[in-house]
Amino acid sequence: MIEVKKNIGIPKYKQIINSIEDAIISGVLKKGSQIPSINHIKKNHNLSRDTVLMAFNELKNRGIIKSIVGKGYFVESENIQVQQKIFLLFDELNAFKEDLYNSFLNNLDSNIQVDIFFHHFNHQTFEKLINEHVGEYNYYIIMPANLKNTATTINNLPSDKVYILDQLHDDLQDYPAIYQNFNKSIFNNLNSVKDQIKKYEKLVLVYSEDKQPHGMKTGFLRFCQEHNFSFDIIDNVKHNVVEKGNLYITPEDKSLLWIIKKMKKQGLIMIQDIGIISYNDTLLKEIIADGITTISTDFDKMGHRLADMIKNKEHLKIENPNHLIIRNSI
Repeated sequence: MIEVKKNIGIPKYKQIINSIEDAIISGVLKKGSQIPSINHIKKNHNLSRDTVLMAFNELKNRGIIKSIVGKGYFVESENIQVQQKIFLLFDELNAFKEDLYNSFLNNLDSNIQVDIFFHHFNHQTFEKLINEHVGEYNYYIIMPANLKNTATTINNLPSDKVYILDQLHDDLQDYPAIYQNFNKSIFNNLNSVKDQIKKYEKLVLVYSEDKQPHGMKTGFLRFCQEHNFSFDIIDNVKHNVVEKGNLYITPEDKSLLWIIKKMKKQGLIMIQDIGIISYNDTLLKEIIADGITTISTDFDKMGHRLADMIKNKEHLKIENPNHLIIRNSI
């Protein structure tokens, strides 16, 4: 089944891969079939262990074969068209991250398979998902969110195969990344409309320590203190009264809807009584309450650029810019 010839211009590890692929195509090997061991191929073809292991690792990264400890290697998938597999770890899925995900997929080659996972801001889940898939993928794209000490887990992965997405922590600076600078973003965008929002008595950031980027809080505090704005930081709106004279800045869509619901129930009028700035623009925010002002990055651009980095094997740090879209809520 395995054929390895000398002096034919094809690397020996590639000939092993081709032989296994041909056996799958012809039906000799099917999903679940055991393939010859590393030692068997090494001995029969007078090869080094590293040569055979290189072939097996490539097939394993593509999801074609898998190893079972103490038993050997088995066919995992008969889809040999997959040339690369990408592990994509998000914190959660929402409308704008779906845009990022779709843009990323649409700008990859068709023979690349992307498997998406979610850690839901849980450190144990984050560690488990990464540790369970070490060595199974060609590339690992990690969204660490605001989880602490993620470098300890990420360092278990091959460093040249890791890309960081959205938040770039100090201990992850050695990795290539596409990220947002949340500190700079909220400061600069609020600064651009500081004269327009002076009419509000207080700026209120609806901020969850568990989910929101820490830079967002830092930038908000810096802006309020430098420009002498009265401010408050609350962790939710559902259990708080929406107060007249406040400008609410909310990263979460649920909080946005609660503000609008409470505003209407209390008979408050947008701009006249309260203001709202939301994060991450969507079609819904263009429509509800005659339009909600947003601070947003271009998630489509982020996904497209990430795909280019993977395809071109670029090891860069790229800051995806944020901008303010002003509508009828401030």
